[in-house]
Amino acid sequence: MSWGAMALAGALLWLPLSQAQAEDTITFAGWGGNYQEALSKAVWQPVAKQLGITIKEDNTNGLADVRAQVLANAVQWNVTELTIDGCAQGEAEGLFEPLDFNVVDKSGFDPAGVGKSFIAQNYYSNVIAWNTDKFGKDGPKTWADFWNVEKFPGRRSLRNDPAEVLEQALLADGVAPDKLYPLDLDRAFKSLEKIKPYISVWWSSGAQSAQLLTDGEVDLIGAWNGRVSAAQSQGAKVDFTFNQGILIADCLVIPRGAPNKDLSMKALAAAVSADIEANLPAYIDYGPANAKAYDTGKITPDVAARLNTSPENAKTQVVLHGDWWGQHGAEARERWSAFINE
Repeated sequence: MSWGAMALAGALLWLPLSQAQAEDTITFAGWGGNYQEALSKAVWQPVAKQLGITIKEDNTNGLADVRAQVLANAVQWNVTELTIDGCAQGEAEGLFEPLDFNVVDKSGFDPAGVGKSFIAQNYYSNVIAWNTDKFGKDGPKTWADFWNVEKFPGRRSLRNDPAEVLEQALLADGVAPDKLYPLDLDRAFKSLEKIKPYISVWWSSGAQSAQLLTDGEVDLIGAWNGRVSAAQSQGAKVDFTFNQGILIADCLVIPRGAPNKDLSMKALAAAVSADIEANLPAYIDYGPANAKAYDTGKITPDVAARLNTSPENAKTQVVLHGDWWGQHGAEARERWSAFINE
């Protein structure tokens, strides 16, 4: 046999194998860093083993990346993670494949975390935290307390973004948690004007908020619970309450036009199953979105006590409505930009 014939025979033998490998491989895109490393161990590696497939991982910067791939008909990711407002906005733009709820079990999820083409994976909470050297265990327990600068004097910090902060402002102004939506923007910004002079730092990243706590640069802060608990574990003099925390979902989607759609759907379904979601607390203090994860026996009562989505903690919090932010986020952010820069 000639070298050319041998090469051709080799190529023909290799081609079906490579196609099979491609058919059994998907790519997940997440937020990167320690967060993605935790989710890789808790979710994607177990899913790959369960389904007998290869799951590659990439990083995303958010909805704009998905939009660019879809509009260019060059989708590289099979499943990607987005914030709940990005999921709602992308669904409105038709950027995702509809989920097959015969494959994906949504029965354990809060309806606010499920759309036609997205489903929540985990929740983080923006909670009230305080310096224990200043307040001991008796820090503010409500956003009205946080706004009360006479009862709780000190340096304050809030996130430099309207999402979560507008909800906090309305709760501080006396709006009942079950009456928050649709958000009253005029009332929210009027409430924010009251606290603005007392905000020492408007933080823009989770790392920054944790550093403010660790260094003792602020006495009170609205920050993500995972960052607060991490600061606690590293010796920061800080405590927090889940009461009136704002529960924010990260959700999963399949970009429109993604290859291996059926396998992508199976992988997404496995990722949000109760058994897989119950792995999360072993790697990160963000709570499973699937409430049935707490029925698997994997999450002990002691662990559940520190998780934001455990039944006891979830009932004292407010779920951020991604559908509202998907529809009105642009207007809210335009007003926020004017407010923060005035």
